[in-house]
Amino acid sequence: MPDDGDAELAKKPRAGVVTCPSCDLHVAVAEPNDAVELYRRHANVTGHDVEWERVAFGAEAESDDVKEALIELGEDHPDGVELGRLAAALTDNGVAIGETLDAVRDLRMSGEIYEPRDDHVLAV
Repeated sequence: MPDDGDAELAKKPRAGVVTCPSCDLHVAVAEPNDAVELYRRHANVTGHDVEWERVAFGAEAESDDVKEALIELGEDHPDGVELGRLAAALTDNGVAIGETLDAVRDLRMSGEIYEPRDDHVLAV
């Protein structure tokens, strides 16, 4: 008889899959920010970058500029754009998760964006 936990897991939506090409890591993430958490842990331990392999939610940005993409996504997310959603939107434009997080940090330090809640950002 199947476990009820397995049934719940099967129903849970997936945000996508992130991967580390250096060590053949493939992890399904349930929420966009789970990819950011995984990136932070994996990069701290191994020094490797983690990338979006597959995104299972709508996240598209016309620009490869982090601030422009954030402004664009912010229109649909007035309470803050998840860092994972921003990183996923920029992936198709050739911007890696680490590059996105570095740019977000620089923009935050210069006062161009703010964080209304943890790991959610908006342009000023």
